[in-house]
Amino acid sequence: MFVQTIALKDVKFYAYHGFYPEEQLTGNHFLVDAEVTFTPSGDTEDLLHTVNYEVINAIITKAMKETQKLLETVVKNIIDELLSNYSFLLTIVVGIRKIHPMMPGEIGHSFVQLSYTSSK
Repeated sequence: MFVQTIALKDVKFYAYHGFYPEEQLTGNHFLVDAEVTFTPSGDTEDLLHTVNYEVINAIITKAMKETQKLLETVVKNIIDELLSNYSFLLTIVVGIRKIHPMMPGEIGHSFVQLSYTSSK
């Protein structure tokens, strides 16, 4: 059995996610990773038999435009939408890095990741 992986890495956004009101006013830079796996079937040249990474990008973009207090919510929304579009996915891993989060010290990024595994 083959398992295919489709992924987008380091998708850059300026968005307004954050628990504190000032974060939702000033915004921040984010990097998003999304990776899915599935068992390929049919014609590998037919988008109906695979996952279109343009769709993944549209799902991520939509979620990043909807301001949330917690990155956990953003990640969960992305996973839910991916499953809604592609019910045949075996695994999904979505991670978001907030670049230089507003807190004392020199922090490269904070990171939230959520993984889904099909029970099929």
